[in-house]
Parts: sequence; structure tokens; C-alpha cells
Amino acid sequence: MKTTLMLTIVIAALLTASYRFLPDNLRYQIDALLDNSLERSKHLEKPSSATSTEEKKKYVLKLPDPGDFKKATDKTLVASAYIQRLEGVQVHDEGRVTTVLSDDRKGSKHQRFIVRTDEDISVLIAHNIDLAKRVKNIKQGDAVEFFGEYVWNEKGGVVHWTHHDPDGRHVSGWLKHDGTKYQ
Repeated sequence: MKTTLMLTIVIAALLTASYRFLPDNLRYQIDALLDNSLERSKHLEKPSSATSTEEKKKYVLKLPDPGDFKKATDKTLVASAYIQRLEGVQVHDEGRVTTVLSDDRKGSKHQRFIVRTDEDISVLIAHNIDLAKRVKNIKQGDAVEFFGEYVWNEKGGVVHWTHHDPDGRHVSGWLKHDGTKYQ
């Protein structure tokens, strides 16, 4: 019991400390979403308030409706990792290809493309084609689901390790495109 309580306190302290360093616009969004979520959980209707164009934010983290909570917890979304500026965490998300880039040929070869998630976060996918098959016929507008390691950067982040680990020391990742899984 003491261990659980102590762990809860440590986690709460870490979340509180990291929240302080978020940009103001993200803190306001999180506060608004939490307020909205609390109102929904109390089954109260919250009056809608008009927002000016100055108050509109680029990134909006979409929280699931209470009925969709199980479905939402099946994925660790890029938006969550981006907001927390995380590195080295496994993410499972999906989005649409916005840009197909040339291959990175320095060291291990990587197929590269940028995906925009439903939460409006752009993330670079760096898929190692020395260890996995190239994603065939990928183009702008295509839907891609991915599971890999996320590394934060101010542009949205990078997802790599979207392939198997031949040495078995890292979690195997994958990409899904047009019904085909690449790993």
C-alpha cells in the first residue's frame, strides 16, 4: 500500500513539474480539455464559448469519449508523446502521408516520409530498408498505421524502429499500408 501511494505521489509530482514547462497555449488546451472531460463525467452540459481566431491553437489533443476509452488506450498516440517531449517511447498511431522524401542513405538506408496524425501532429517516419521491405507505392494522401520508437523534436518528432530487431534486443515495430504489414 505504501509503495503504491508513494509511486502515485511521484508520478503526480513529475506530471505537475513537466506541465509547468509546456508552452502557454498547450497548457490552456489541456486545462480546457480536462474541464470539458470533468463536465461530461458529471453529465452536465457545459455552455459553449466562442473563441477568437487569436485563441485558436495549432495542436489539439483529442480526448476520447468515455465510451471509446478502451479503444483509445490501445494506442499510445504521437500527440501525447509530443506534448510531453518524450524520447525513446513506443507509439502506435496512424495518419495520412503529407510528403514522401528521398531515402536517407547515410549508414543504414531509411525510407522517409512525413505523416500527419488525426491530432494534427506531423511526424517523420524513418523506416530502415536494410532490415525491412520498402513500403510499396506510398504517396501523398495515403493512410499509414505505424508502431515504432518515438523521438521528440520541435517539428513533431521522428518514429523509427518500424521493423523487426534481428538481435531481439529491441521491441519490433511495423508499418501498415494498403493492407500490407512491413516489418
